[in-house]
Amino acid sequence: MNPPKFEKTEDMSNLTFLNDASVLHNLRARYGQMLIYTYSGLFCVVINPYKRLPIYEPSVAEMYMGKRRTEMPPHLFAVSDEAYRNMLIDHENQSMLITGESGAGKTENTKKVIAYFATVGASQQRSEAAKAGGEVAAEAVDPSKKKVTLEDQIVQTNPVLEAFGNAKTVRNNNSSRFGKFIRIHFSKLGRVASCDIEHC
Repeated sequence: MNPPKFEKTEDMSNLTFLNDASVLHNLRARYGQMLIYTYSGLFCVVINPYKRLPIYEPSVAEMYMGKRRTEMPPHLFAVSDEAYRNMLIDHENQSMLITGESGAGKTENTKKVIAYFATVGASQQRSEAAKAGGEVAAEAVDPSKKKVTLEDQIVQTNPVLEAFGNAKTVRNNNSSRFGKFIRIHFSKLGRVASCDIEHC
């Protein structure tokens, strides 16, 4: 039994007694509070809530931008931001592996990662424009003038890709029958520049 201070701990690698029972107890307690993300050392464990949660809004994404992983509660955005910042600062390629069984939420989490990169890239562009004394974009004044960005196009390709080779399972009405390898290329300023999607 772990001391009470470890109840619903955000990082299970901190548990005094690390065993199956304590891990499952911690995940169950966090899930009961709809805390679906929990760290386990370098890994982020996600439990699919099978319902929409308001934890992916642009305002939430902005809260995670530029923050250390330990400064915010566990979230896919924290993992994404860490990879993004390491790429920009260290100029090294980064990898994220999203894995799990059917219905675990791999496709949804992948879409959230891409959307996060789009949000943080657009934010990076706005801050660069502000530093250079640039003008406010037309879409900030009139949302109907918003241009379709490359990031939008990448996110919008997912339903098309899902239409081929998917099947209905007990846990998932739209289960992917193949894996995806997605390589995202960024500009020097941190904007999404291009994307390759391969089926495995």
